[in-house]
Amino acid sequence: METNESIFKSYDIRGIYPSELNDETAYLIGRAFAIKSNAKKVTVGYDMRLSSPALKSALIRGITDEGVDVKDIGLVPIDAIYFSVGKLGDEAGIMITASHNPKEYNGFKMVLKNMQWVRGVELLEEVKNLSTELAYIKGKTTEEDITVKYINHVLSFVDVEKIKPFKVVVDAGNGMAGQVMPILTEGLPLNIVPLNFKLDGNFPAHPSNPLDPKSQEEICKTVVKEKADFGIIMDGDTDRLFFVDEKGIFIPADMTLLLLAKSFLEKEPGVGIAYNLLCSKIVPEMIEQWGGKALRSKVGYVNVSTAMKQGNGVMGGELSAHYSFRDNAYADSGFIAFVILLQLLSNHDQPLSEIVKPFYKYFKSADLNFEVKDKDTVLESLKEKYSDGKQEFLDGITVEYKDWWFNVRPSNTEPLLRLTIEADTQKILDQKVKELTKIISK
Repeated sequence: METNESIFKSYDIRGIYPSELNDETAYLIGRAFAIKSNAKKVTVGYDMRLSSPALKSALIRGITDEGVDVKDIGLVPIDAIYFSVGKLGDEAGIMITASHNPKEYNGFKMVLKNMQWVRGVELLEEVKNLSTELAYIKGKTTEEDITVKYINHVLSFVDVEKIKPFKVVVDAGNGMAGQVMPILTEGLPLNIVPLNFKLDGNFPAHPSNPLDPKSQEEICKTVVKEKADFGIIMDGDTDRLFFVDEKGIFIPADMTLLLLAKSFLEKEPGVGIAYNLLCSKIVPEMIEQWGGKALRSKVGYVNVSTAMKQGNGVMGGELSAHYSFRDNAYADSGFIAFVILLQLLSNHDQPLSEIVKPFYKYFKSADLNFEVKDKDTVLESLKEKYSDGKQEFLDGITVEYKDWWFNVRPSNTEPLLRLTIEADTQKILDQKVKELTKIISK
């Protein structure tokens, strides 16, 4: 059976089970990862998706057929794998998850020692070049529960004694947060209002993507109804985390990034904070105003993590709500973001809505997607048309003017161009959305 090459993405491996990604492919991925990692032992974790147990079994068979041992840490959030490799010193790790994708999807996220990311496209060559020979002595599998060590690590980011008693609505979305949150908050003075804590790969409550408006309805209403201090909603594998203020208003991820940055810069003045180029321009403005160093990166959590490493960054984030931390081996963690916000709110007497209020200075469009035949030609015409603006080519094309800016970048996986615009006023934003839509749609 031929492997479907389209599942090997820019950052990870992801596809529909079993039509695009099946058990046989998982077996080959296990073999290829064992070879590429050059490890004696690989750590494996999986989430609550319906196909995860079958994929895990096939993956482990592939790894052990190459003579490599497996440390099976079981049903865990994604950052437990990052913790195992980045902090416990494991040689390599692979997580079975499709993050926030719909229920029919599954996939793999892969890291090597010292948190070197393995991109899906990189592993494809290994899969193609696998020999028919297997190891003479197969690897062994051992199970290990790292929950206590992992929870202690998350809590090490804050002074637990100083956290005030808050009422918090937590929407686990039938994902891994439903398993972790009760353990994490056990020793904290919190009144947790749980929503959708039952692990269920069918995602019966709402889509696993917190950015989907359908996913936000329940938590926004519940925060107001319960008179909670704030709410959080996570995706399936818990690497994405969004906050809802006490008024039931959903807070965009770049505003949350500023909240977290503020907390870090209060402790470590002058450090770097990484942000991707689609974030509001209030992000670098505030970071620099607080005495920090704003580190601009391409879109994608791997790129944000890389920018942090290169620029002496303490943390980083992006619009998809991945937040990475230097002391988490430069990897992302929704739970670390959660406890840091608890600490920030404990240190300030204002409610969450008041703390974020100064950040809402500009007017921004949602990402607009355009299906185009020739992406390069469109990008070239935009470069010429807006040649009087300040241009940058870090990721697609970004053009900045005095009172507005835009970015157009090609999708890595589809024949799409993605447009983001931000302006000083709603009027300018509306004009520019109309103007650029007309040009790109020609």
